[in-house]
Amino acid sequence: MASLTTKTVEKIIRAGLAGMTNDGDGLYLKVGRSGGGSWIFRYKIAGKSRDMGLGGSPEVSLAKAREKAAEARKLSKSGVDPLTRRDEELERQRLEKETERLAQATAKAKATPFKDVALDYIAAHRAGWKNAKHAQQWENTLATYAFMVIGELPTQEVGVEHVLTILKPIWTVKPETASRLRNRIELVLDAAKAKGLREGENPARWRGHLDKLLPPRQKVRAVKHHAAIPWIELPSLVVALEKAEDLSSKALRFTILTACRTSEVLEATWAEIDLVAGIWTIPASRMKAGKEHRVPLSQAALDLLIALPRVKGNNHLFPGARKGRPLSNMAMLMVLRRMKRGDLTTHGFRSTFRDWASEATHYPREVCEQALAHAVESAVEAAYRRGDLFRKRQMLMDHWSRYVCGRQEVQGSGIAINEVELLTNPR
Repeated sequence: MASLTTKTVEKIIRAGLAGMTNDGDGLYLKVGRSGGGSWIFRYKIAGKSRDMGLGGSPEVSLAKAREKAAEARKLSKSGVDPLTRRDEELERQRLEKETERLAQATAKAKATPFKDVALDYIAAHRAGWKNAKHAQQWENTLATYAFMVIGELPTQEVGVEHVLTILKPIWTVKPETASRLRNRIELVLDAAKAKGLREGENPARWRGHLDKLLPPRQKVRAVKHHAAIPWIELPSLVVALEKAEDLSSKALRFTILTACRTSEVLEATWAEIDLVAGIWTIPASRMKAGKEHRVPLSQAALDLLIALPRVKGNNHLFPGARKGRPLSNMAMLMVLRRMKRGDLTTHGFRSTFRDWASEATHYPREVCEQALAHAVESAVEAAYRRGDLFRKRQMLMDHWSRYVCGRQEVQGSGIAINEVELLTNPR
């Protein structure tokens, strides 16, 4: 039977006498040494006595304490430990709050705009890309074509209609750009899915998806190769270049003499050049195939390099106007335009070199391909080819140099070069 009243409880707590006062049916008012009062329910479960706190007084009134004690007593009589049940309830509430928190966090994350995910993707992969230009191309294409449509749209909301809105205007006009753009959007959305920012089908996927909505890029427009000058006409162009004193013309002449790519030449530094050995070693990080490439330098190429000015604070062979940077990618194209040869491209001189090597010399195909640093298509051939055919390439580039500089006699449709000389006499 209950023995306490509200006034009695207040009196006991005011007195501050430490101890337990029984209210009946296992409910006690406990006064601690510090003087505060709290409610305790004492019960037995499986033969063991246990105390269960019901809260402090006056926060928990006498009536509320009796109500809580009655609920706990009912559980204990049914064989259920009230403390275990309370712990389970607290854990359930904790899990509910955590689930709600995670749901809110997920909803917030899924609201992340496509632009933010794309820039994060570029930042995460920048170190793995060959050069800064690749990252810049990513940013430029997405900024030019995609961000205006889906830049501020949550990735979860990006759908097929958005992707088509981006691609259709340029799919037939700029098929190469459109294809790369589609792939970049697909990769960003895949990354978003991996982060849990979106679910379901990737709307930018080509196979089995967009290929049903857009024509194949190959059928939109025939592949346009880099414009190249016929090899028979090249010496006259090089002779004209030799008369020019500007750095861009020298860079173009060096590009022709080495048959290298534009970026390989413009990014070249003096640290890569061995003037004594006549070797230019391009590190793997700057090569398209990701493999170090040794370029044999002909006497004409060496003479060109020796005559180049050195710029303090800029280690590039062909320094640009900006501190520490080389000439721009457009520098050599502008030279061709000034020569009224805007129909040509810098990269096209590699094709001219390859045509000359095939039509006017007897050098084996693998030597010519190695000179261009082309990847070996056959896995078997790649496995057996351990060297870089440097000695043979040195002879090839010497003959190329003599030809383009107008020092090799031309007869009819071919060059009068003795086959034995090609294989034995480098210079």
